[in-house]
Amino acid sequence: MDQFTDFADSRLIDGCIYCGGFPDTRDHVPSRSLLDAPLPENLPVVGACRKCNNAFSSDEEYFVCLLETVLRGSTDSVQRPLVGRIFRRSPALRAKIQAARQERDGQVIFAIEADRVKVVLLKLARGHAAYELSSVCRGEPTVFSWGPLALLSEEQREFIEDVHVPELYPEIGSRAMQRMVVAQFTCAGLDGTERQNNALLIHDWLEVQKGRYRYIAYEDYSGVQVKIVIDEYLYCYASWGEA
Repeated sequence: MDQFTDFADSRLIDGCIYCGGFPDTRDHVPSRSLLDAPLPENLPVVGACRKCNNAFSSDEEYFVCLLETVLRGSTDSVQRPLVGRIFRRSPALRAKIQAARQERDGQVIFAIEADRVKVVLLKLARGHAAYELSSVCRGEPTVFSWGPLALLSEEQREFIEDVHVPELYPEIGSRAMQRMVVAQFTCAGLDGTERQNNALLIHDWLEVQKGRYRYIAYEDYSGVQVKIVIDEYLYCYASWGEA
């Protein structure tokens, strides 16, 4: 993915973006375990303390293995080499996820550990907010939702998928400010005659790896907003601001 140097005020991010401690490691957002080899170049990284960075490992392994199993229907059908290696190394994790599989009315469902999924998704959202917007969002989001894209209503799906036309400009020098692009469109009359050419500055989705991971981060009058889509299956929306 394209990379930009952050020219925002360095005082905006002080310490580990998750707890405020000394940022003696770098954490990838998205986590490399969510992507396929060969990994994209210039993956975003944020400052994190060693304790936080290590604390996410177990939940990330669970999340990655759960998502692959849900997509394939069984731990016996996983395709990602990384997940296969994790299952061979941790038979207990494989057994736990397989035991969560249920069949109801001819459909396969999984009894997931939602708190562990939330930990990973919030980590990703906080990382994108820090990296793109130079915004530290250590508190709980005022709005947080996640789940399969297929279960959203048409209106909800449109909201998640929309690009963002800014009401407020991002922090000067931030990556989000540098990533803004010009979208051009033409208005036409009822007879089809072109009437006016227009241009808008927008925030568009950032595709980290096609079909695997994309996100968009922006700030408006409602606060900091982050949307994520993983495997074109699971969405996450987090907002820090007014309820």
